[in-house]
Amino acid sequence: MTKPQVLIAGNWKMNGLGASLAEANALAGSLGQTTARVAICPPATLVQRLAEVLTDSGVLVGAQDCHAEASGAFTGDTSAEQLADAGATLVILGHSERRSGHGESDALVAAKVQAALRAGLEPIVCVGETLDQRKAGDALAIVTGQVRGSLPRELAGNAFAVAYEPVWAIGTGLTPTTPEIEEVHRAIRAALLEMFGDAGRGVAILYGGSVKPSNAAEILHADEVGGALVGGASLKADDFLGIIRAA
Repeated sequence: MTKPQVLIAGNWKMNGLGASLAEANALAGSLGQTTARVAICPPATLVQRLAEVLTDSGVLVGAQDCHAEASGAFTGDTSAEQLADAGATLVILGHSERRSGHGESDALVAAKVQAALRAGLEPIVCVGETLDQRKAGDALAIVTGQVRGSLPRELAGNAFAVAYEPVWAIGTGLTPTTPEIEEVHRAIRAALLEMFGDAGRGVAILYGGSVKPSNAAEILHADEVGGALVGGASLKADDFLGIIRAA
């Protein structure tokens, strides 16, 4: 099984208006040759417009969440099919901000992954421990438990990625040491091999949590790190380009 292609995905979170499309256009215009896959995941309000701006640019468009059902009386929610129809090709699922702020369980994340597959979207499934869990020595157990609980067997044979995002590092400026990142990524790889056999070697394991141009090279060249899920630094073309070029 060949090593998975590096994926650098930008998560704009609840940021961005129509004017923000200019940053995405600047990124695409300056990207040049890269061996990495590059994606931007804007708010749902911008998915269709961003897909139009990035047509034929090589930059993929993702979404930040989806409902588990294809349609129905779910006011305020967006289905995977609707996101695909708007031009998305990937979707972030199980982000810690969804798990903590919206009470999403592993089972719900797994149901959303199944929805993404149904709609032809590539899931990026997030896992990660809190600071208290890390201090208690439970990080590996928590993260591998989330991997096993959030990844349905239907993923076998489909493209997907796992993103390790230590909750305590997201938006805080704090970053685990390289050995700490490698330890968790190796544990995730072991869980993927256990679940999916040799196909588990082809799954990109991204790191997310205060990734910026200044630390991107060290993180992206760590063992078993197959890309990055980038938050705030993806909002500015120059910063995001700095991370992409470090891959």
